[in-house]
Amino acid sequence: MEDATLLTDEPVPEVPQDLFADVALPIRPWIDEVIDTLGFDPRSSYVERFWLPILGPSTTWLLRRIAAAFDRSPEGFELPLADTARELGLGDKGGRHSPFIRALWRSCQFDMARMVGGTLEVRRRLPPLSRRQLNRLPEPLQAAHEAWQQAQLGRVVADATRRRAQSLALTMLELDPDASAVEQRLTSWQLHPAVARDAVCWAADRHRAALKAAQAATQSASA
Repeated sequence: MEDATLLTDEPVPEVPQDLFADVALPIRPWIDEVIDTLGFDPRSSYVERFWLPILGPSTTWLLRRIAAAFDRSPEGFELPLADTARELGLGDKGGRHSPFIRALWRSCQFDMARMVGGTLEVRRRLPPLSRRQLNRLPEPLQAAHEAWQQAQLGRVVADATRRRAQSLALTMLELDPDASAVEQRLTSWQLHPAVARDAVCWAADRHRAALKAAQAATQSASA
């Protein structure tokens, strides 16, 4: 489904209309440290569920095809234009209204790619939807996105709680080697029993590993 509200009849200047005059288009990764860290692989469920209605199927499949090619050639590659267009079911006709040119155009329109000289730089990961883009989704998808965000927030909170419990358990075991007593103390501080138990097990493993390393170092020094 194309996002007709954002689609105009004017071609994006960055995408040459006579693109098919060339056999191949150089593709390079668009390096963006923030998006590369926080973004989503074009083949991810997030992109399929939430970006697809915005980008449209042709552009989404093109970005997925390029992402797979980056896996094989991380520094970049030559994209065979006519072959790629046919493989995506878009035909191999050029011109401003050709489906393949529109797919390239939309990738630039939505800041997923950009022309730099004669090279197309493409993001390896896609950013989360902006508020404006999110508001253009059907209401059921907006609700699904909200649920996804809440789930992600829950995971962040859970990870922070787990790390805090591990740090506490490690410190407490240094003062009192009784694992059961440490576990009870953690649960008394309103930590979930499963979180407390996992934290104590993790800390105990760390203590055993440190003790074994210290013993090995002592034996080596005395040999």
